[in-house]
Amino acid sequence: MSSTLTIRIDDALERELKQVAAATHRPKGDIVREALRRQLALTRFRAVREEVMPLAEQNGLLTDEDVFKVIS
Repeated sequence: MSSTLTIRIDDALERELKQVAAATHRPKGDIVREALRRQLALTRFRAVREEVMPLAEQNGLLTDEDVFKVIS
């Protein structure tokens, strides 16, 4: 199932979207869907990170290096 979403974008963003679509030989809709998927994934990641960070800090996991030491 698919849905249609209508959004308004300014002229500068429309020009940039057209340029990227032409340069990549992809439809504008594909580019916008990919950008939306990435933004939603980033939002989910940030929410999970915010929830997990206090627990990680309590366990001394302050950096990526700390995590790698534990899982290696």
